[in-house]
Amino acid sequence: MKNFFLISTAVLASNVHGWISTSTTRMSSSSALSMSSISAAGNVHGQNSCFLPLEQVDQDYYASRIVQIAGMYPGVTKEEINSVTSEPPPPMGQWSYEFTDPDGSQVGTVAIPGSNIASTCEDPVVLICEHFALGVELPEELKDPVDLLVLVDRAKNGFAERKFLVVDVPGEGVIVRAFSTKDEIPTGGEILGWVDYVQVPWLPCMQKSKTGFMEDNESFGG
Repeated sequence: MKNFFLISTAVLASNVHGWISTSTTRMSSSSALSMSSISAAGNVHGQNSCFLPLEQVDQDYYASRIVQIAGMYPGVTKEEINSVTSEPPPPMGQWSYEFTDPDGSQVGTVAIPGSNIASTCEDPVVLICEHFALGVELPEELKDPVDLLVLVDRAKNGFAERKFLVVDVPGEGVIVRAFSTKDEIPTGGEILGWVDYVQVPWLPCMQKSKTGFMEDNESFGG
């Protein structure tokens, strides 16, 4: 069984589905952001030889399951065992989030599959990013924003050429962009971390993963 990282998530949305938002309001706000304020500085995925470290899961992907802990044995009681709740597993090729207080501050957890990247991430945090905002191309039939898991290492807060950075820009807020030179960062921008890993879900409208047959070996990116 794969190891996994359980990472706190800092998110801007209240939905807890691990792949796509069903909110049309959220879609319109995403489009406005991606086309106006956050698009002015730096590069999104695929621009000027800047590429996010993407990994797309396939249709046979089993996400690490988040399960609540009832207590310690010996000593755990019937009431404690019965008091915890459980959620159904996410659909194949997708994942789910866990929010301890959905009505409070939007900080929760999500399981990141174990890897060298996850293990060496010194000060990790996850952002749940809409694919439009990052410039990641997905099938055109997806009209609503798709959630991507973005693993950020906050210990890396210096500049790196064409590395995707999480930057806090005065008067604009947080942006995720890559820059060819440090001078391209908006004035007063503070680097909060580097993007180490981006996980893309598999959705039914996407092509199947590689099977060995040429007709099946097309990725979502074409």
